[in-house]
Amino acid sequence: MWDAIVAVARAQAASVRLVNAAAITLLVVAGLTALVNAWAVNVGRRSVEQITKPLTMVFLIAVAIVIDAAEPAIRIWFIVALLLSLAGDVFLLPQVDNFIGGLASFLLGHVAYIAGLAISDLSLSAGLIGIGIALVASAIIGWRIQQAAAHKDRRLGIPVAGYSTVISVMFATAVATTDFMAIRGAILFYSSDAILGWNRFVKPMKGGRLATMLTYHSAQAFLVVALTTL
Repeated sequence: MWDAIVAVARAQAASVRLVNAAAITLLVVAGLTALVNAWAVNVGRRSVEQITKPLTMVFLIAVAIVIDAAEPAIRIWFIVALLLSLAGDVFLLPQVDNFIGGLASFLLGHVAYIAGLAISDLSLSAGLIGIGIALVASAIIGWRIQQAAAHKDRRLGIPVAGYSTVISVMFATAVATTDFMAIRGAILFYSSDAILGWNRFVKPMKGGRLATMLTYHSAQAFLVVALTTL
């Protein structure tokens, strides 16, 4: 999360595109909220976690609304993606524990991210590299997660496979933009979901939930900041 804040400051100093004070302030607040959420996850304070997890997304949505976006149409799609991610967060809260609802929300969120990223100028060669990386990751990690999910609950096989396909397309599209912020956000999102899926279905990982949240909130922050450069 802090990497994204530093990146914003550097971009501003280099006059790539000015980011207004409101966006920077909200991004700092989102970062602090994400850190509190990480602490809550690490020490098992579920009451704090259930508030700070969606609240971080609320602040990031506010950043996306006020930030100086290079392309207004991309901003609209990204806000839709962030709202769907917020819905997914609520579905996955322990009190709700609706995995299918969360999976569907995030799947649609990635579709919105794809639509936004596709508005940018895309590089075919970079996109092919992204597809290649995604295929390798899916073969090594995604397949294991899908099989484990289907073994745990037969109904989850197809939905998890569908989600894996969509986030792979999102990743490849982000790579095709050749935008550093968007690519880093997509990598972190892919990593977050891989950790979550492995931890939930394949084998519990020490610190898996903490790693999931840190990479997830960082991913969303980078994608929001990418609005200034796409």
